[in-house]
Amino acid sequence: MEATPRIELGMEVLQTSALPLGYVALESEVDSKIPSMQSQEFRDAMAKLAAGVVVVSARTPEGYRGLTASTLVSVSVDPPLVLVGLEHGSMTRLAVIETGQFNVSVLTRDQEFVAERFAGRAPAVDSRWREIPHRIGSNGIPLIEGCAAWLECEVLQVHAAGDHDVCIGTVRLAQPGAGNPLVLWDRTFWTLQ
Repeated sequence: MEATPRIELGMEVLQTSALPLGYVALESEVDSKIPSMQSQEFRDAMAKLAAGVVVVSARTPEGYRGLTASTLVSVSVDPPLVLVGLEHGSMTRLAVIETGQFNVSVLTRDQEFVAERFAGRAPAVDSRWREIPHRIGSNGIPLIEGCAAWLECEVLQVHAAGDHDVCIGTVRLAQPGAGNPLVLWDRTFWTLQ
């Protein structure tokens, strides 16, 4: 029997800003057999999980919506399915659920400011995305230019999960791009080298 080879990935810190990470379990939803946990403890633990940074986008009659997320999971290859977590109070979540469609732009290390803008910590993005380099996908929803990859999705299922909804989408179009991915770890942006 052979040991699995160890793979080492170099990571370089980009800056000390952070995306808000973690889901907050409501006290009423905690299993009574498990000791009560503070939401900050959960957030601190989840901050230790490295995650890719994406912008989930949607379209409404009033314009485009988008949010920065670190929850994108490949669920299935056949059929191609992904999962995204969308906060209940988000206008993007509402647009995704109402239209049944969303796109995902996988950000690169050069797009940290884009991540900050869609997270609400930099100048707001107008509803027509005039200051965001983008193109319109085949489903009429924007895709941010210069990304590591793009997905166009149709909502298959939505499940309530605490303060978020888990949206499972069927991927209708997937395109690889170029560039090193933007990664969130320990509340700081990093990239793989």
